[in-house]
Amino acid sequence: MSGIRTLDDLLGEGVSGRRVLVRADLNVPLDKQTGEITDDGRIRAVLPTLKALVDAGAKVVVCSHLGRPKGAPDPQFSLRPVAGRLGELLGAPVHFAEDTVGDSARSTVEALADGQVALLENLRFNKGETSKDDAERGAFADQLAAFGDAYVDDAFGAVHRKHASVYDVPARLPHVAGRLVLREVEVLSRLTSEPDRPYVVVLGGSKVSDKLAVIEALLPTVDRLLIGGGMCFTFLKAQGHEVGTSLLEKDMVDTCRNLMEREPGKIMLPVDVVAATAFAPDAEHEVFRADGIPSHRVGLDIGPETVAGFAAALKTSACGDPGNARTIFWNGPMGVFEMPAFANGTRGVAEAIAESDAFSVVGGGDSAAAIRVLGLDESSFGHISTGGGASLEYLEGKTLPGIAALEN
Repeated sequence: MSGIRTLDDLLGEGVSGRRVLVRADLNVPLDKQTGEITDDGRIRAVLPTLKALVDAGAKVVVCSHLGRPKGAPDPQFSLRPVAGRLGELLGAPVHFAEDTVGDSARSTVEALADGQVALLENLRFNKGETSKDDAERGAFADQLAAFGDAYVDDAFGAVHRKHASVYDVPARLPHVAGRLVLREVEVLSRLTSEPDRPYVVVLGGSKVSDKLAVIEALLPTVDRLLIGGGMCFTFLKAQGHEVGTSLLEKDMVDTCRNLMEREPGKIMLPVDVVAATAFAPDAEHEVFRADGIPSHRVGLDIGPETVAGFAAALKTSACGDPGNARTIFWNGPMGVFEMPAFANGTRGVAEAIAESDAFSVVGGGDSAAAIRVLGLDESSFGHISTGGGASLEYLEGKTLPGIAALEN
């Protein structure tokens, strides 16, 4: 990240007694019944930056979004549970503001002592955060910037959004990249600039249309592209196979066919699938050949032969010679991993990546969630990104507004 100042630059200038506004990505999943955090990975990811500021005596003001509220307060999206968990991880109370830029926020920030941390309420409770109107967004950014003498962006999961806290606040304060953002960009840049080969990419998830841009960007550069998840059925249809009641984007069939014809042999599809009588955790299911899915069945996972084939591809060069993949990028589950009956494909591929000697990057989102839900060892992967959408857009070569703002 040449030209971007870092947290170490800010710490070198001294932050004791100064207010530092930190944009974090604390958008963690909450249990709908209990409101408890079900995965605190994103909270833990920002700890190195926060601890460094606390240890240096800064008055740390953290802001984040959670969920998709409609620009107004909504109790189900409150960051209060996050404040409690963040305090546990930091080993010190986190002062919680009941609003984002109102009276509670002002009094909470004013009361901070050196080395203390405050968390503002959900940024998206304010229309100005996500507004497409520059003036409305800027007015909200003015209010946020008033809480800081300096700004740190450590929310990689949000850098692809042109939001007030990500794009406009850096223009109003001295700004640096936090340790998480710096690490994310350093890792992803290894995938775009002469990656060690063979370079194998595994893509899953629901829709081809969601991943089309990244497929088109990666296909010319990778040695092998393995496709699973719901999106595989549109590719299977493009091969002329019937896919039953499986997820299918009919308007993407020709696109998938063209992709396979463009780079013959690069794209590897499932040869068998687990297909059920219904989209339900207790539905009757069995393994079928990918070219023999019954008309009344829905594919919900890749099959065991496909898992074995994908695992072999992760350990074999694209031309079939013995040898290990040297670089792996994985984004998107292989099936409906939230249902135990349809989690074997995702587990098998994840375990193959974990066992590989390659430099492996998990592209955030559902892939990162799957690793934790399935109880896999996170340290077995080279890097687990906190930003699914941001990591994909980076690999597509798009300009990320949050990164551009730090460069200015």
